[in-house]
Amino acid sequence: MKTQKITKVLIALDYDPTAQVVAETGFRFAKSLDAEITLLHVILDPLKYSSADYSPIMGFTGYADIGPMETDSVDELKNAARKYLDKAKHHLGDDATKTLIREGDIAESILGASKDIHADMIVIGSFSRKLLDKIFMGSVTEKVMQLTTVPLLIIPAGPGK
Repeated sequence: MKTQKITKVLIALDYDPTAQVVAETGFRFAKSLDAEITLLHVILDPLKYSSADYSPIMGFTGYADIGPMETDSVDELKNAARKYLDKAKHHLGDDATKTLIREGDIAESILGASKDIHADMIVIGSFSRKLLDKIFMGSVTEKVMQLTTVPLLIIPAGPGK
């Protein structure tokens, strides 16, 4: 059996504080393989980002106290996501790391981005959410796991990790 060399790794990041663990672990793994790295953030629902209950840009030193975004457009969300990914890239210390922003269903966007950049592996975090979130939203990680055609590295990044 011929093994395929992993040369491109897609690391999917959300704004959860656990994203830093996912980014750092995925980055170290990809670097150990001397692979090209792309950080991805998916914008799902612009209304979610303006909710008073949602504290978006978390994880990565310097973003913990920003609070809800005031956004009038998807362009502003993309700009915030770009800044977030640039901060993550800076935190990882690798100028060669690429960044990518997508809109839409998170799992489908991750899979589409993986296909578009010809990723050999996807790195994604998994952590327990509230039961109602699982029932109504489903598990992005589970959907990606069921539909991907490339290896998937799932980083457990829940509380206490």
